Amino acid sequence: MKIVIENLNKNPANALRRCGYHFERQHTATGEISAARNLGAGGFPRFHAYLKVVGSDLHINLHLDQKRPIYRGTSAHGGEYEGKLLEQEADRIKSTLCL
Repeated sequence: MKIVIENLNKNPANALRRCGYHFERQHTATGEISAARNLGAGGFPRFHAYLKVVGSDLHINLHLDQKRPIYRGTSAHGGEYEGKLLEQEADRIKSTLCL
């Protein structure tokens, strides 16, 4: 699910921390910041967000990781990219960041 926060005047990593996300890493190739919000013990399930600043806007690509990758060296994780839970989380992020 894609979310755009227009005219964000905050540091993107700090903005998502306000929403309960923790910084994971910055991808050097794409410039995207990876952040997650754990929903269960052991780190999964979790909301996983990729953030990128485009001009003054914050673009967030959000999905739900249901479980940890099974095979070493793969990125398959049983992710969900749409649905009611993601819509609710997107609304929560928007209401927190657009105050």
